[in-house]
Amino acid sequence: MSRATYRCACGALLEYKQDIESDRGATSRTWRCKDCATPVPGMIGEKLSHQHPS
Repeated sequence: MSRATYRCACGALLEYKQDIESDRGATSRTWRCKDCATPVPGMIGEKLSHQHPS
């Protein structure tokens, strides 16, 4: 599986689960940048949530 990265609107590079926060809704999770709380696309958030720094 390839590694996912995402550049947030605030300029932060999101690479690991520590870089994002999740909000559990009734049916699904939504993801936000930990620095500025900008929403992260769902597919990217899911991939990042499984990545750990080695």
